[in-house]
Amino acid sequence: MATSSVTNTSSTSGITGSQDSATKTTAAEDMETRFLSLLMTQLKNQDPLNPTDANQMTAQLSQISTVSGIEKLNASMDKLLSSYASTQNMQAAAMIGKAVLTAGNGLELSEYGAIGGVNLEEAAARVTVTISDASGKVVQTQELGKQAAGVVNFVWDGQSDAEEALPAGKYTFKVEAANAEASVNSSPLELGTVNAITLAASGVSLQLSNNKSAAYSDILQIMN
Repeated sequence: MATSSVTNTSSTSGITGSQDSATKTTAAEDMETRFLSLLMTQLKNQDPLNPTDANQMTAQLSQISTVSGIEKLNASMDKLLSSYASTQNMQAAAMIGKAVLTAGNGLELSEYGAIGGVNLEEAAARVTVTISDASGKVVQTQELGKQAAGVVNFVWDGQSDAEEALPAGKYTFKVEAANAEASVNSSPLELGTVNAITLAASGVSLQLSNNKSAAYSDILQIMN
């Protein structure tokens, strides 16, 4: 029985992030407390004939407020980033078992056919998909017609142009798109099922059934 797995290489990142934020906040508060204590001592012991310069005092207060504000802002940002990372990890875990389209030109033909995709940078009046076997021989050409910009799916039933049933296995395809004026930038998209995810400091990596890995941001469409 096939199993799916989640590998987490940064299980202590949340705890470490919380400790770092607490340390930064405490440091800012300690600095502010020490400054105010020294300021009160200075005011109590100042020479009445030569009092502390008000402008200097204001500058010192402004400086400590700025430092404290920056420390608190950094602590808030750390919490926000930690929360974002946790949310992304949960979303990635929910992807296990789902079929997705990522960059690639492979087609896996089974008894049920094969599914691929095309990514168009702009609308095209004509989109053509050319499918080849392992030897590079063209076996099928599909005209997808007029398509809007974005991701376009296509289904291949495994038949050749001569209407012969082809054996299951690995095939490749290329895409050509154009409008009335010129060619349109396009790229092939390959179907794969998410078998597992890896969580690391660098981000989330999805392990796909087509022996490829992809970043969470590389997914252009979720099929189911």
